[in-house]
Amino acid sequence: MSNTEPFDKISLLRVAFKGLTEDDLRDMAAATRLCKYPPNHILCHEGAYEDIFYIIADGSAAISKNISEQDGERILRIAGRGDMVGEMALIQNVPRSATVCTTTECTVLEMDKKDFETLLGRSPSMAINIIRTTLNRIRENDQMAIQDLQNTNRVLYHLDRNKLEFIQVAAHELRTPLTVLKGYVNVLNSFPVIKTNPALGEVMDGIIRGADRMHEVVNTMLDVTRIDNDSVKIRPSPVPIKRLVSDTVNDLIRAAPERKINFNIEEDPDIPIIKADPTLLQKALYHLVVNAIKYTPDGGRITIHTRAVNMGNNTPGVEISIKDTGIGLDAEHHELIFEKFYQVGDVSIHSSGKTSFKGGGPGLGLAIVRGVARAHGGKAWVESVGHDEMNFPGCTFYLQLPVEPTS
Repeated sequence: MSNTEPFDKISLLRVAFKGLTEDDLRDMAAATRLCKYPPNHILCHEGAYEDIFYIIADGSAAISKNISEQDGERILRIAGRGDMVGEMALIQNVPRSATVCTTTECTVLEMDKKDFETLLGRSPSMAINIIRTTLNRIRENDQMAIQDLQNTNRVLYHLDRNKLEFIQVAAHELRTPLTVLKGYVNVLNSFPVIKTNPALGEVMDGIIRGADRMHEVVNTMLDVTRIDNDSVKIRPSPVPIKRLVSDTVNDLIRAAPERKINFNIEEDPDIPIIKADPTLLQKALYHLVVNAIKYTPDGGRITIHTRAVNMGNNTPGVEISIKDTGIGLDAEHHELIFEKFYQVGDVSIHSSGKTSFKGGGPGLGLAIVRGVARAHGGKAWVESVGHDEMNFPGCTFYLQLPVEPTS
């Protein structure tokens, strides 16, 4: 910092504060000092409590903010002659919201917080002037942020489209060789040498199980692309909810006997038969129960409760809730888990498995659940007090569907 030669402070202040009286300008000029700084000198540090208010007299300074660890700092604007810097932190008595760094040799008028507050208290017109200038700056920053969000949203939309198209193509390409593989395996299983050799029979069973699992993942990929493209066409027919729940649970109990999960099915006696697409509804319920199994430790309990509900606007409906005694879910993930490909936890320790404890998956099941619910005019959500792998608070997932699907 260095002091400068005599400078016409009032002329500068007249640029910065339009509408102030000559007396106000003279009072402010008397309370300020003129200083000069070299390029790359930091006037304000983001997050720091500092007590100086600046007005740029000559030169320029970059105002930047740390957006995130990934994005780093971003320049919000370049301040020039007549611009104020750091006034909001003094008015609100809060840390600096941005970093201000000179980009050229910069001459500034400086005012200490005490003198700044004294002048604001003595001159309402000065306070209003500063507030007006600050609000205009906030409006400009908001417009800039909105424009950036719109641009980012367009980019994300196109990336999402490209990703879905790739998944759709990949799934179709995988389905054909998988079908051929399963056909040849079935042919091999018919050979007497396979039937009479237990070791070869076990190998063939492993190949069949692997192929079936891959086929299931491929079908899930295709389901989510159809749902995301709004190309799902529901074919309503009467669906007995009790039978659907019972069949789904029994199939999964047989698929994971080693988990020793206890299932409890609670059904209200007045459950109506709804009109829905039975195939889509079975898939949604399957993914909900599989999700509960995955995040419930061995020997845990899963309770499935069905009841009649009023969904609003006197729309009769049915609610299926799946409550587990698993590891629970923090509130920040309650909406995100219904987004396709979203995974809670570290993907690097992902372990494949349809029903294994904390086993991974493609991250598509719950997206399909919500897509099926919306296709029928219903909704899906989760409730949990939080994630805890010591006390196991569990989660409760809800699927609500109208008795008659809406268009």
